[in-house]
Order: sequence, then structure tokens, then C-alpha cells
Amino acid sequence: MSRRLATGGRRIQRDIAVPFTFNGRAVSGFAGDTLASALLAAGQTVFGRSFKYHRKRGVLASGVEEPNALMGLGEGAVFEPNQRATVTPLVPGLQAQSQNHWPSLEFDVGAINAGLARFFPAGFYYKTFIHPRAAWKHLFEPVIRQAAGLGQAPTTPDAQRYEYFYAYTDVLVVGGGVAGLTAARAAVAAGKRVLLMEQAPVFGGRAPTEGERIDGLAPEVWVERTVAGLRDAGVSLRPLTTVAGLYDHGYVLAEERLTGPLRHRLWRIRAGQIITATGAFERPLSFAGNDAPGVMLAAAMRDYVDLYGVAPAVRTVLVTNNDDAYRTALALKGAGLSVPAVLDLRPVAAGALPEAARAAGLRVEAGTGIARVLQRGDGVAAVETCRADGSGRVLERIACDGVAMSGGWSPAVHLWSQVGGKLSWDAGGAMFRPDPARPPVGADGRPFVHPAGAANGALTLNAALADAAAAAGRATGSAAAVPEGVAPEESAILAQWVVPAKAGKALRAKAFLDFQNDVKVADVQLAAQEGFESVEHTKRYTTLGMATDQGKTSNINGLAVLAEALDKPIPEVGTTTFRPPFTPIALGSIAGEARGALFKPLRRTPMDAWHDAHGAHWEPVAEWRRPYAYCREGERVKDAVRREILNTRAHVGLLDASTLGKILVAGRDAARFLDLVYTNKMSSLSPGRCRYGLMCTESGFLFDDGVVARLSDQAFLCHTTSGGADRVYGWLEEWLQTEWWDLDVHLVNLTEQFAQIAVVGPKARSLLERLGGLDVGRDALRFMGWAEGTLGGIQARVFRISFSGELSYEVAVPAGAGPAFWEACLAAGADLGVMPYGTEALHVMRAEKGFIMIGDETDGTVTPQDLNLGWAVSSKKADFIGRRAMALPHLTDPDRKQLVGLLTEDPRVVLPDGAHAITGGTNVYGQAEALGHVTSSYFSPTLGRSIAMGLIRGGARRAGETLVFQASDVSTIRARVVDPVFYDPEGTRQDV
Repeated sequence: MSRRLATGGRRIQRDIAVPFTFNGRAVSGFAGDTLASALLAAGQTVFGRSFKYHRKRGVLASGVEEPNALMGLGEGAVFEPNQRATVTPLVPGLQAQSQNHWPSLEFDVGAINAGLARFFPAGFYYKTFIHPRAAWKHLFEPVIRQAAGLGQAPTTPDAQRYEYFYAYTDVLVVGGGVAGLTAARAAVAAGKRVLLMEQAPVFGGRAPTEGERIDGLAPEVWVERTVAGLRDAGVSLRPLTTVAGLYDHGYVLAEERLTGPLRHRLWRIRAGQIITATGAFERPLSFAGNDAPGVMLAAAMRDYVDLYGVAPAVRTVLVTNNDDAYRTALALKGAGLSVPAVLDLRPVAAGALPEAARAAGLRVEAGTGIARVLQRGDGVAAVETCRADGSGRVLERIACDGVAMSGGWSPAVHLWSQVGGKLSWDAGGAMFRPDPARPPVGADGRPFVHPAGAANGALTLNAALADAAAAAGRATGSAAAVPEGVAPEESAILAQWVVPAKAGKALRAKAFLDFQNDVKVADVQLAAQEGFESVEHTKRYTTLGMATDQGKTSNINGLAVLAEALDKPIPEVGTTTFRPPFTPIALGSIAGEARGALFKPLRRTPMDAWHDAHGAHWEPVAEWRRPYAYCREGERVKDAVRREILNTRAHVGLLDASTLGKILVAGRDAARFLDLVYTNKMSSLSPGRCRYGLMCTESGFLFDDGVVARLSDQAFLCHTTSGGADRVYGWLEEWLQTEWWDLDVHLVNLTEQFAQIAVVGPKARSLLERLGGLDVGRDALRFMGWAEGTLGGIQARVFRISFSGELSYEVAVPAGAGPAFWEACLAAGADLGVMPYGTEALHVMRAEKGFIMIGDETDGTVTPQDLNLGWAVSSKKADFIGRRAMALPHLTDPDRKQLVGLLTEDPRVVLPDGAHAITGGTNVYGQAEALGHVTSSYFSPTLGRSIAMGLIRGGARRAGETLVFQASDVSTIRARVVDPVFYDPEGTRQDV
């Protein structure tokens, strides 16, 4: 196709052709084009199909607010769906595919939905599933789910790279238009470190297109000089970077679009002050056929003409309710294009810009609007005009191939609102704007977000420049110089706006408000009629302003229609909530480099290489990988587990316990602090002794356990579960910093500083004695004691504790010495039957002893008393975290679920983990009534039978009772309630 040319084209380089494909067809644009401008220049008017009705849709806008021109880019490992053609830079070899149609863009079977539109009103998907529920659900739900969404999800792994970048700045300026540049210059002059981010590839915003002089300079010259000055002053300028979210405490997320090896960079920023110079969005108008290809926002049409030298239409009718749109009429006329009429909805079209249009020979019709757009093929054929109040007959038919519409401008308040800033209604401008009396405030109670320029409702050049300087002054606490724009009388834009006028009922039913979600005027009216008077309810019922659009073009018009239907003023109806992200962020950006091997960094113990070389069958434990069992050649995993258990019980086993959390708590108030965070008393512990301790939440629920060793009067070493080290460390720091900040306590996470090896079994002492050094005899190192010295020439700290019920020592050595100590133990115990064992053998042996496992016997709703651990809850301490909650009636109810042992009637049958004990009755929901569930279940080779533990309602009184467990949909298993300690209940084997 030949390029539809116009004069202009300041962003393109006509001497550099850029080939690309659209739906498999070869097309060519110029360097500097966007995908949208290149396709428009090639004569492409239809860019996709609408979401619900599959109507033909063209380009509406020229920026991130574009709702229609969403494309799939690339293929295979570099495919990205739902990319806006309006902000996609044209690069050689780009592959673009239109979306939401089958089998082709030109012929789409889904277009039948448009003819059935009356069967798909607002909320039809809710109503569909009501009566008769089962039949309709199974008939329609699969179809609706298949049709839901826009675009196709990639089917192959993403081959592109992404990264995070962290930044800290005094002032973050969001937006690189003239307001943002003015604010940045003022902040630099105040001595602040400034970071400026602009979503477009160039700075200056709309100023170069509008042509108004600043400080006596052409706008592009002023922008060029200002940008150069900011660079020289050390300002970090980031084009192609969209700030997607503002959060509390000056935290900001932004996505930078890159070319080359990296696709996107996600910025994580902490800013002292934030200036939002994000501009404003032009609003469409509501008339029948306003979504037809060839109908475009007025400012977007002049962007394509001025920036890209593209003629979206040859003969354009312009309809407006404000002065700014006259700039488009003049731009089209100046580019040699035809403007048969400017239709102004206002009763009087006066002012500098309307008069300039008349002086240029343009026809201006005041008090007139469009009744409907007539289409021919893939574009506009004509418009029918009517009086602006919607009364009377069609006035005339005007032939045209394009329509430019402008319903005024809405400040881009999304970022301001995301962080809690409130809005006020500006009746004169028919817009919501930031309310200076209700700004987002920081922890110090002072505002930290400052809107500037058009984002603050300052929509003339002079007003925007002055407002930006004032915003910088508020952010930096200093006065700022204001650039001089054109004289006020030359800047008469956007005066005396009016809300879009009414039209006939039948025509309004075909007028669209939200182009992306196919929401019509009639849909909002229906929502109001059906009782959805809250703007938030209407939004969800109709999908107005949802998903990636976030109301950028539809918000105010939708509110106006709802207000009219409810007979209320717009400010009383209110506005919806703007949520991050401002524009979509790629999932790859969110993940950054956390993919493949880096998706979840793997933590390895010092002995990992030895395990890997000796048949370790691995399992993930939190961030660690641990040997589940050590399989010999030809051996099944379950047989390896059985061998390891029996060997440990009879001889000696080695367990790599290095993953256990190790947190040093030191300071003058360390003992007092631990008394507050553990349920039992740690201050009475003597140096050289250990004590098992429990930690509970404020709600009284157990969330971690472990052995605490007192190292000295002012130092303790707290062991945690393997998966709990980081969580517990953060928990302790939170309480220490926010509640007990006056305590003299310091925390250090030493988890990876030590290798910890459990030497377990009746021959464990003999093995350690062969290493020589530290006396580990029964009298020298009593049960629940610890000692420090050397073993086999390696500095070691030895804890006499047991998680298996056998004689056991846990030996901590420096991490670098871990492999040497492990090998020394294997050599010294060769004739003693030493053998390593994995986590599954560990679990079975601890279950044989009735020891709990955090995460198995706990689920966030279990107290120590539920687990028969009331003995570890001090009745002598004045307070500890969770104590008061434990006294609440529902936590002292004797009918709570309590831990019990379970023995199946058939000892060969193992209860499934999680199986529910059922009563045979039903609950209030018609489901099988449950008494509780199995928390841990194993076959015990030591006992030669299955064992299990479970949380059973009123378990303490059910000893000897036989319960029925639902093993599957068709089978049950009977098991008797017993004491949960199955092996050596007297504890003689661990204290020999």
C-alpha cells in the first residue's frame, strides 16, 4: 500500500525504511514510526476486533490510553500479547498480529455477537448462571471461559531477559513534558538530587505539536535546551520509562523499555518527594457509531499528522465541546487535508481558536453534534448531524472518511490516587482533579506527592508552567522561577467545557463509553435501573474502566451517564478507584532475573557435593535442597528409607542438619527479650544448658519451635526450623524495632555460618570418642546440655539433643570445616555401622516418638495446648506473645482439635496424609461431617506397622475410640485413637 502522507513528520526519518509484517503481510514504515502510525500510513484502518461484540476497531488514541489497537508481537519464545500499537516503536523485522478474531481479521465468526447484542446486556454473565443453575452453568460457562480475555497467552518459555534496578532520589519527577521539565529544573536549582522519567521516547510532551513559544523560544528548542541543562546538572533522565505504581513511604515501581539483550528493566525506587507531571487524557464523545474505524480522538489525529506525517483521513469532520479541538482542525487544514465541518456542542463557539478556524475558511456549526456515524466497509462514509440537545430530526449528512472527536480533557490522576490522594470535582472544567486539601502524606504527616501541570488540572501552557514551578517549590521547600509562555490571551484553550449532551435513546444505545470492554451508554443506564447506584458496583457490573484501561478514556463519560440516570450531580456519584499498574507491566519484568535456576535461589549445605555423589534423592525444604534418602544402586527410595531408619536405631546414623536456623540473640536484655517471644521461660536457663522452646503469634497459634542454648549471661543461640529461619529472624526484628525498641538486644542470623551434623544412634558416643578431643561422656555432657571444644582437631560446639528418640549429638562446626568433619565421622564409624540418613527417615523417627513437625502438625490455627505441649507454656511469666489470646474461650474449649496417635486396624494400611475422620453425618453445607484430620502418617519399620498422628476434635477424651477416615471417594479406613508417642515412651534411649 502507498503511504497516506501529510506534511509534518518531525519524529520520522523518511530516508530510513523499516520493513515489518502485519498478519503475515509485508509492510514498510520509517524510522521513528510507531506500529500504529506505520499501519495508518499504509492505509490500514481496522486494527482488531472488540472484546464482546467483535466489532471492527481502529486506532482511537496515540498514547498509552489506546483501548483498541492491541497487538500480539513476535512469535514463539519472544511473543508478547496485548501490546499497544500506539506506543510500540517500529523496528526492522517486527511481527505484529491483530487479536480477538477467528479465522481472520477481515472475516470473524465472532461478529455474530454484534447481531445478538440485545442478549448480552450488562451483567449477562451473572444472570446466565442463575436459573436453572446446573444446566445453564454447564452449557454456557465453558463457552464464556473460552471467549474471556484479550489476546493469547504465550505457549513457550520467554527467551527475553529482564532485570531489576534499585534507585534512591530526593525528588522523582514523573513525566517529561514541559511541566515535568520545569519542575525538574526547579528541583535541581534547589540543590536536590533528581530523577526524571518519561514514558515516551522523547521529552517535551505535546508542546512541540501545539507550537506555543516558551521563554521566547520555539517549544522544541526550549525542550532541547532544558533537557541538555538537566543532563549537565546531573539529572538522571529516563525516556521510555513508565511509572506504573506509587505506594506508601515514597516507594515507586517503574518499567523501562529497552532494546538489545534486555527487554525491560523494572525500577524499584525510594523517593523523598514525588512530582506527578503526567498530563491529561482527552475524552471521547458518546454518539452512535463512535467506535467505528476512522473515528479518533482529535489530539491523536493531529499527533499523527504532525509527528509522523500520516493522514488518518483525507476528509475529516470534527466534533467537540471545547476549544482545544480546533487546533486539530487547523492542523489538518494546514497539512492540506479537508475539514468539511467543525461541530461544536456548545451553544456559542467563541474565542481565539474558533475564530482562527473561521478565518482559515473552516465551517463551524455551534450547538450541533453527531447523531450517528455511517460506515462503508472498513471505514467511515459519512456522519449525520443533529442538535446538541438530541432533540429533533437529523439536520444533514456530511460525507467524510474520518471523524475527530474531543470531549475535553481529564487529568491523569492515577498515580496520585494510587497512594491515597483524594479528588475534587472541577465543575468549570468538567473534571476530577487532585484535591490539595487531601494529599497523600508520609509517616511524618506531610505531603510527599505533588501533582503538576495538566495532571493538576492546569490545562493552558501558562497555567501548567506556573503550576509545575509551584509543585517543585512544595516538594523542595523553596521558591522556583516560572518560565514565560505565550500571553494569556493567546492561550485560550479548553474554556467553558460542557458535559456531553443527550442524544436520542435508540442512538445512545449504540454509543460506546469504554471501547476496550465494549461498554455502551445503555449498559450504564441499565445498571442504574437495576439498582447498581454505587459507582464501584456499576464498574464491576458493566466492566466500565476495568482491566488495563483503568478508565483512562471512559471514566468521566461513564460517571456523567450514571449521574444522569440517577439524577444526581457527578461529584455526588463519585469516582472509581485507580489501581496500579498505571499501564500493564510484563510478567517477565516482575520476575526480573528470577527465572530458571534463579527462579528460587537454591541454598546448599556445605556437604551438598558429598550427598550428590552418594546417591542423594533430593527434596526441596524451603530454599534448601536436602537428601530425602540415599539410594544405593538398584534400590527403591522407600527401601532406602527403611534401611536408614533401622540402621540408625541399631547402630549410628549421620544427618546433615545444617539447614536449621541459628539466630544469635545477644545483649544486656537478651534473656528478658526471649522471655517475651517464647512461651516458656528462657531467663532461668543456665549457660551450658539447652531448652526446647515454642513461639506463638499474637493470636496464640504456634508458628515455630526449636532448641535454645544459653551461650553466656548475655548471649543465646536460638535454633529454628529449616524453613523458619528467615521468618523468625524477621519476626524478632519486628518486635524488637517496633514494640521493645528500648531493650539492649542485637540479632545476628548465623544459619549459614555453621555446618551442623547430627550423630544419632546407640553407638553415637563411641563414634565421637574415637575422634578425640572434647569429652562427650554421659556425665561430662548431660542430655539438653552443650559444650565447646575440638573433635578430631576441628573446633566444634556439641549439643546433646535428640529429634529421633535415640542417643544423639548435634555438632556445629564452621561451615568450611563441614565436609572434613562429615568425612571424619564416616571414617571413624566405619566398623560401627555408620550410615547417613535423609529427611524422610528423620520424619518417620520423630513421628515414632510423637514429636511434632511445624507445618505438618501446625497450620496457623493450632495452639501448644492442642499439641499436648502445654508443659512448654509458662504459667509464671507475666507476659509473652500470644499469652492473652490463649485465655480466650475458643482456645480453651475442651472440644478443640487435639493431637492424638492413630493405629489402623490393619497394620499394613497407611492412612493418607490429610484424610478426614468422619462421623457419618453431614454438616450445615451438606458435606460429610468431619472430626479432624491426619497430620502425619508413615509405615514404621521400627514397629513393623503403620503409625499416624492427627488433630481430632476432643482428642484428649477419645483414647481407645475407633474412628472412620475417608481414604477416597469410595473407601474408608478404621483407626484407633492412642497416645501419640509410639516408641520408647519412657525416653530411656535418648538419655543413656
